[in-house]
Amino acid sequence: MKALVKTEPGPGHVELVDIPEPACRPDIGVKIEVKYTGICGTDLHVLHDTFKNYPPVTLGHEFSGVVVEVGSEVRRVKSGDRVAVNPSTAVVCGTCEYCLQGYYMFCPIRRGMGHGVNGAFTKYVAVREDQVYKLPDHVTLEEAALAEPLACAVQAIEELTDLHAGDVVLLSGPGPIGMLCLQLLAAKGCRVIVAGTSQDRLRLDMALRLGASLAVDVTAEDLQQIVLRETGGIGVDAAVECAGAGPSVLACLNAVKRLGRHIQVGIIGKEVTLPFDTILYKQLQVVGTLAHSQKTWVRVIKLLNQQKLPLTDTITHKLPLSRWQEAFDLCERKQGLKVFLSYDE
Repeated sequence: MKALVKTEPGPGHVELVDIPEPACRPDIGVKIEVKYTGICGTDLHVLHDTFKNYPPVTLGHEFSGVVVEVGSEVRRVKSGDRVAVNPSTAVVCGTCEYCLQGYYMFCPIRRGMGHGVNGAFTKYVAVREDQVYKLPDHVTLEEAALAEPLACAVQAIEELTDLHAGDVVLLSGPGPIGMLCLQLLAAKGCRVIVAGTSQDRLRLDMALRLGASLAVDVTAEDLQQIVLRETGGIGVDAAVECAGAGPSVLACLNAVKRLGRHIQVGIIGKEVTLPFDTILYKQLQVVGTLAHSQKTWVRVIKLLNQQKLPLTDTITHKLPLSRWQEAFDLCERKQGLKVFLSYDE
């Protein structure tokens, strides 16, 4: 079968190659035919070798599919079931204090699909039963492929912060995770100001359709003046930084009111210089959020079941795996939001 593989270390070295079909573990294994896999910023980082990876490795971790085979001890799913998958627990010890509490992201030996072990830009994947979540009949496979990025947004907005209806929130970075955060904030009744650059024009327009009160191009408008105008000179109650860029972090810290909150969602990936005393003088609450935890997935499945969020509105393109370069380029140029790849039949 074909797979999109990082073949060796260094920038580039990603190509479509033939690999063997994975074997289903005979006891607790689940083999899945992949239906949709979303391109994540992590995939772009692996392409450019700015995120730790272990080549040769198949990329892709945001996916849904249909079960085609199960091991003898599998009880929760069967062949034919449609499923979402938690890709982040592909390799964990299961016994450290973090694993035992459900905070697998901090397991010292953890490896996730798509960079640490083979991922889902291919036809079949094999995972453990505990990674798999059976879908209700009314949930589409497109919605299910958004489960993992939705989990990142849910932890940031619902689990690690205390935001309420009426709060004014600055969301900086209208990428896929930012737009899912926006949907959660809008559903809570927050007034959301979304900030991006001129490159984000399409995404800023989409933010207004998805519930943002204002969309600000920081390269053409004075964000701080707009924040002061919209908050009566006080500042926003909270800032959610999803861009992963130094200037964006600084803008968020400046925009938050005294005793406000800053939630860092975006990975910057390099050292940045910031006026750290701003946190002290404003007495800010600063929260970092890394992906998700076991309890997050329980909430995500509930959200998928309830279908209260317009998740599929974030999907702008669906392309065959053979056109992966075009799809990656759409993401690099910010000409799409969530771009899906599917196996060529």
